[in-house]
Amino acid sequence: MALPERKKDLKTFDEELGQLHMSGQWKYDELLVKTIGGPRPKGAPHIWKWETVHSKLLEACEALPESQTARRSLLFNNPAIETHGTTHTMLMGIQIIKPGEEAWAHRHTMAAIRFVIQGDGKVYTTVDGEICPMEDYDLILTPKWTWHDHRNPTSKATIWLDALDVPLVIGGLNVPFYEPYPGNQLQPLKADRSEYLLSRSGTARPTWEQPKTQNFPMRYRWKDTEPQLRALAKGPGSPYDGVSLEYVNPVTGGPTLPTLSCWMQMLRPGEKTQRHRHTSSAMYFVVRGQGTTMVGETALEWKRHDSFVIPNWAWHEHINGSQSDEAILFSVNDIPVLNAFDLYREEPENSLHAVAAPQVPAVSRVKH
Repeated sequence: MALPERKKDLKTFDEELGQLHMSGQWKYDELLVKTIGGPRPKGAPHIWKWETVHSKLLEACEALPESQTARRSLLFNNPAIETHGTTHTMLMGIQIIKPGEEAWAHRHTMAAIRFVIQGDGKVYTTVDGEICPMEDYDLILTPKWTWHDHRNPTSKATIWLDALDVPLVIGGLNVPFYEPYPGNQLQPLKADRSEYLLSRSGTARPTWEQPKTQNFPMRYRWKDTEPQLRALAKGPGSPYDGVSLEYVNPVTGGPTLPTLSCWMQMLRPGEKTQRHRHTSSAMYFVVRGQGTTMVGETALEWKRHDSFVIPNWAWHEHINGSQSDEAILFSVNDIPVLNAFDLYREEPENSLHAVAAPQVPAVSRVKH
């Protein structure tokens, strides 16, 4: 078949294709050239200072006197992302529930975590009928499509950090589902604690049951995490992240949730990590200490309870500003999503799970 003689220029042809809702791949050559060496970071590094956030939370209690179906949560919007998100895949915010208040139950396809900033063992989140107490720096999971509500029977306000995969589920995949609990009320509690899935998430499980590997309530207690963090601080740690722990699925050993991985890391006194970058983005909350995170040429100077964000593929390093005290950072990243598609990369080298576990001590053989 003979090719037609050239009767039109490329610009005219592109316009005709556009009217037919088509385009030539040649139009994207410039975009492909820009990706040589990796993507441009999506979003900007930014910090939200605790003094400002806490002040606005208290004002929110006046502006929104009752928080039942709604949540009294202040969301962190990245100034360089047009859509609703702290990064292009995740959303973080700080929520407050007043003394005696109850936030009614609902569920959604967005997965969420709660990291408790100011809690009490009597305050709790209910997940699928199971009580998860909320003490300071505990991590509570509300996996996708699980019923959850929050109840504060104490005389003090409770504050926690929320992190969700909202931009991914809504903006990226377009699969948002939401359902309020019938009658806009609290869900019933399981009467028999022998039915708690929470009690099946440890190292001993019923032999007669099939283990549930996803979508179960989970509480990681700070009183368990902190000693482990301190014990590992005596070792070398990561040159890029200090002494860093990942909260894992206790049944599978996999990430915290299929779309979110939660970390706790310690920067020892005077520690400065090496500069690196990765295809994942991360949101941080300062548990204690003070220091600086350099993201490219931007210096994020942080202290206790500040929050900040590092976009994907942005060079960064952490610096503990104290020579005598450690700094502890909680973070949430989207590494599980990237790993699912084999798209997780690091530079200058892969540091994630790169070092072998400690070896068994050599056997000492005595000659007779």
